[in-house]
Formats: sequence, structure tokens, C-alpha cells
Amino acid sequence: MPANGCAETHGAGRLSRVWPAVAASVAEARNAVTAFAESAGATGDALAAVSLAVSEAVTNAVLHAYLDRDTPGSVEVRAHCESEHVVVEVADDGRGMLPRTDSPGLGLGLPLIAQMTQSLEVHDRDGGGTEIRMAFALAAAA
Repeated sequence: MPANGCAETHGAGRLSRVWPAVAASVAEARNAVTAFAESAGATGDALAAVSLAVSEAVTNAVLHAYLDRDTPGSVEVRAHCESEHVVVEVADDGRGMLPRTDSPGLGLGLPLIAQMTQSLEVHDRDGGGTEIRMAFALAAAA
């Protein structure tokens, strides 16, 4: 691809959506981001990596972010292009990254995401919550 990047080359633009932090939102977020990455020119291997990593990140928000609340909060998913990468951010306004001894998962979500991405950043958000920033090469999975 030319050096001008995926947004200019493929017209991908930006994606910004908010879903309730419930199980049904995992598939909706995954499908939206995968379609965005496809429109940006991602290959089949890259699309598989995006799909899996977004599923894991949104699932983490659904299972862990609002554990201390009676009703689920929201999960925000944003995607855009930077050069030859699709960058995806998954954010919540929940309790932040805290240990959970009763975790329903195996604790492999973030390590799996790290294997699927070119880069992974996890940040506490001002005012509470967590943001995960993932970058995927358009040409192939990491």
C-alpha cells in the first residue's frame, strides 16, 4: 500500500460506538470492528486477529468492569487507521483493573490479545475505568 496510510487509501475513516456491557454486545462490537478493518484493507489473517482480540477486550469489560454495580455500564469501541495499521480502543467506566479471585475466566485474555496485536497498551482512565489500545498490521496478524 502507498505510504499515505489505510484511511486515505481505503476510505475507512473512523468508527466510534457505545454498547451496554452485556454479553450480546461482544458479537456486535466484534462485527463492527471487523467490518471496519475489512474496509481499511485488512487481510484475512489480520481480520481474524482483530476479531479475536476485540472479542476478548469487550468480554473483559462485560465480565469485570461493572462487577460492583447492580446494572451494567457501557463499553465504548473506537477504531481508526494509522499508517498501515488499524488501531482499536476498547474503554469502560468501570472499577478499573483490580484482582478478582472469583474470576469466571482463565486470566488469558490480555496475553492472548498481546499475541494478536502489533502493540497493546492498557491504561486506567481518568474518572475510573480501563482503556485497552490495540494496533493491528493490515497485512497480517502479529
